[in-house]
Amino acid sequence: MLKNIHPILSGELLNVLRTMGHGDDLALVDRNFPATSLAAGRPVIRLDGNTALEAAEAILSVLPLDSFVERPVRRMEVVGEAVSTLPEVQQEMAELLKTVEPERAEMASLERFAFYEATRQAFAVVVTGEARGYGCFLLKKGVIFGEAG
Repeated sequence: MLKNIHPILSGELLNVLRTMGHGDDLALVDRNFPATSLAAGRPVIRLDGNTALEAAEAILSVLPLDSFVERPVRRMEVVGEAVSTLPEVQQEMAELLKTVEPERAEMASLERFAFYEATRQAFAVVVTGEARGYGCFLLKKGVIFGEAG
């Protein structure tokens, strides 16, 4: 056990987050997402006992979001709905972002198949136990300025 590290951040997940570079994407997806096929050999980390929000909260406790892009968090759009439609799980993510990264809280959206394509380019995929549909996000890693480490 480590101090000040969220308990769901396994060694495997921490290593992936640490190894990612500036601008790399991490796909954070729900339990129905085709993670293994889209990851195509890149790391797939399972957090089956956790919701997307729990996983995001833990990941964002250590992962800086990219400050060089306007919207470093992207969400999957609801098929057949207006781009502005936010299911409950995405509303929860928006609220979390307001508390964790208020200057980068607004999410961009991607159509389902565009989201799949972006996931194919992601550094790794984290699969949660999120049962609600559209609990799928891409988090772009940023830089930590001025801190030793």
